[in-house]
Amino acid sequence: MKKILYSIFFCSLLFAVSSCKKTDGEVNPLSSLSNFGIGSYLVLDKVINTSLVYETAASSKVGVIAHAYEGAIDPVDHVDLYVAAGNTYDTTKWKFVKTITYTAPTIEISSTGADLAKALGISTSAFKAGSGYSFYVRLFTKSGARYDVNNTGTNGGSGILGGPTYNTIFNFGAYIVCGYTNMAGTYKVITDDWADWNPGDLVTVTAGKTANTLDMSAVWPNPAYGSVVNPWTITIDPATGSITGTTKTVFAAYGATQVSATAISGYAFACTGQLKMVVTLGPYGNNNLVLQKQ
Repeated sequence: MKKILYSIFFCSLLFAVSSCKKTDGEVNPLSSLSNFGIGSYLVLDKVINTSLVYETAASSKVGVIAHAYEGAIDPVDHVDLYVAAGNTYDTTKWKFVKTITYTAPTIEISSTGADLAKALGISTSAFKAGSGYSFYVRLFTKSGARYDVNNTGTNGGSGILGGPTYNTIFNFGAYIVCGYTNMAGTYKVITDDWADWNPGDLVTVTAGKTANTLDMSAVWPNPAYGSVVNPWTITIDPATGSITGTTKTVFAAYGATQVSATAISGYAFACTGQLKMVVTLGPYGNNNLVLQKQ
């Protein structure tokens, strides 16, 4: 809080994905408007899930459902699915997961935790909550042509990779999460971008008045700097531990300055005792808050 009241700063999102450099291959001809009908790609229809629950990792499933672009002359035959820790276009770091045959009209491209563990050469018990993985789709057409993130170009800002015009699916993410149980207790501050507390300080988190909520009023504001106006609570999805919340209610006053949490996102990792979130404090932007239960 202290530094923000004296200067405006920008901070990165809690789960930001790093940019990647393409490493090989020719640009997909579909990236050129003059070449419609050449090449092939899959159009995203639905995201099945992006979270693997630690407690049931072997059977938990992440993935998407897609269909082949109807205007392509060269039909889709199958896809090979790969995975890598973190986010990288370096294919030497990709691990093969499985081959999936395309059967019109749609294809499910998915992986269980067991599939992921086998590809990585580990057991599902070796997964760590908070770890992120990226799955990569390598598409093969009937003619034998191959397309993936490394030989698929972009187009005028509406990119065939990630742009809204094409809505392609060449990669998707997976995150190891925990099912939620009550996490009230004493926490050590790991990160506090709002600077009400220093790393190593101890703070108290109490149970909220309704199920699957936590009262954070003893965290922000630090009573040395501000006072509670309204209780600040976060809501946790019991299945995945994801933290949500959007409110315009003022929860703290620092002298004449009043602060509200306009958006909240992140995860409560019950299996490791960590609360990790990004809180948008109007008008002071995004602030990372990471607490570790003692």
